[in-house]
Amino acid sequence: MKRSVEKVFPRHDSPHMVGDGFRVYNLIPGVGVTQERISPFLMLDFNPEIDFGPSKHIRGVGAHPHKGFETVTIAYKGSVAHHDSTGKSGIINSGDVQWMTAGAGILHKEYHEKEFSKKGGPFEMVQLWVNLPAKDKSTPAHYQAIAAGQMGKVMLPDHSGIVNVIAGKFQHTEGPAQTYTSVNLFDIKLEKEGETSFNIPVSHNAALLVVNGNIEVNGEQAKEHHFVLLKNDGEEITIKATDKAVVLFMSGEPINEPIASYGPFVMNTQEEIMEAVKDFQKGKYGVLD
Repeated sequence: MKRSVEKVFPRHDSPHMVGDGFRVYNLIPGVGVTQERISPFLMLDFNPEIDFGPSKHIRGVGAHPHKGFETVTIAYKGSVAHHDSTGKSGIINSGDVQWMTAGAGILHKEYHEKEFSKKGGPFEMVQLWVNLPAKDKSTPAHYQAIAAGQMGKVMLPDHSGIVNVIAGKFQHTEGPAQTYTSVNLFDIKLEKEGETSFNIPVSHNAALLVVNGNIEVNGEQAKEHHFVLLKNDGEEITIKATDKAVVLFMSGEPINEPIASYGPFVMNTQEEIMEAVKDFQKGKYGVLD
């Protein structure tokens, strides 16, 4: 049975800056989809393509904490570097994904990679926050650096396009990301008139972002930069591109636990939030200049 489209949300016209290096539209929960409705997903920031231009100053976001969830950064265009309070660092380029489990707490900073900053160029990114169940919120912080070549790859019939499987399973191909709950995350690239169909569990909450192009989802039209929320009334999803398109599809088993959030902290109770803030103030997440 096909899933119905619950609502198509156009991109609102009020981007905001995160630091000085990311010009984003907040789609979760910014378009009105609550964290409970789209669980396990907590937040989605979309930086559509923009050319920041060459700069001697490296743009980005300074050191800041996270606790109780995961951040997933998907690089479509441009390069992002990061450092964290565990001493780890890295760079993700076009096609790469950084999957960071904040867990028990971490400080990190994200910024345009040095050489990219010097030259400038197209920059397009998505950051998705994925909740952790209560039993895993104190897991030690760690990263999964997923290069473009490590993705599960499905070549669609009739030269329709390609699906990069970041997490979960698309048809019979699994993605490399290790997740704490059942999550699917697909980077779908379709040629004009290209089409693909796949099934996901009816229990999963599901949505997609039209990064580029225009598509039809189970017969409903969605334009560039639209966010599509799907009902939980079926398993089959068909996406057809009316012109060349890039789509980020996400689905996940909901975490049926209370959500308490305050800025970069996501726990289950306000008492846990207060404890997270105190731990940060006491320096328990480490040190990062």
